[in-house]
Amino acid sequence: MFNFVNQSIVVQALAGALALATSTMAANATELKAWNIHVDGYPNTIAMDKFAELVAEKTNGSVTVKNFHGGVLGSQPDAIEQVRIGALGIGNFNLGPIGPIAPEANVVSLPFIFKDMEHMHRVLDGEGGQQISDGMAKKGLIALAWYDSGARSFYNSIRPINTPADLDGLKVRVMNNDLYSNMISELGGNPTPMAFSEVYQSLGSGVVDGAENNWPSYESTGHFEVAGFYSLSQHLIIPECVCINTDVFNSLTADEQVAVTEAARESAVLQRELWAARAQASRDKVMAAGVVFNEIADKGPFQAAMVPVYEGYLAANPDIVPLVELIQTTD
Repeated sequence: MFNFVNQSIVVQALAGALALATSTMAANATELKAWNIHVDGYPNTIAMDKFAELVAEKTNGSVTVKNFHGGVLGSQPDAIEQVRIGALGIGNFNLGPIGPIAPEANVVSLPFIFKDMEHMHRVLDGEGGQQISDGMAKKGLIALAWYDSGARSFYNSIRPINTPADLDGLKVRVMNNDLYSNMISELGGNPTPMAFSEVYQSLGSGVVDGAENNWPSYESTGHFEVAGFYSLSQHLIIPECVCINTDVFNSLTADEQVAVTEAARESAVLQRELWAARAQASRDKVMAAGVVFNEIADKGPFQAAMVPVYEGYLAANPDIVPLVELIQTTD
């Protein structure tokens, strides 16, 4: 006769063992706090949430990611330092402010280094991206994947930009990086480093005449309301990274490292799709609002003006010359 009492004991024992195993796994799980400056609904935010979901799925819960969106854990420079020292595990960062820390990352801030968005993807998804990540790893950051942040172009409240001469004398807001300031100076403008949050008021009051950014930033901030000339130069194509602290990554098992990297790269596919749609929607909105748009037909004079910028950068960073050549010769 079947012993239901014994069956019950076995079931209870199995349930207890499973509960203990689950509890032990949870206790041993690695939770990584992740920083992201963007708000809910933004392509990066959606992609970072997908990344967290994929990490938990691919590691069977041995590694989890807890996202903190909207910059609630501090400014981007602060967050970069927090990830570098391991106070945070992961961050979604623009490579612009990482450039002064890691020379390899600064390469993407060289004006016109990329031919277009597709060229940037080919470089970063290949050997070029690996070399940049290797350089960043020495400073405490490993790039797991690359997100889009669009191509930056000039906009201002005075006139269309068709040649470098059109920038002559214009006060142009730039991010705080010497490469960007040198770029504007060589084009004849007056570079004005300024916090992004101050740009709208400064454009409206005439403290600056113009700035440079991608379509979504130009639209979402309302800059198009006070700077109605947008000139498609695409002089900077600066990607973003999903970066993890070097020591944290090295502490993961080999399988976990593969899983976390795969999760980041899959999230990047989603982010790029969402970004392209967002950029087109922003462009449509500002064009409908009456922005005066022009596409720069000949970028040659702009590129020629950048020779001193490249020479100065490479003279100070001679070890980067092969990386620059690799990018420029990538089809």
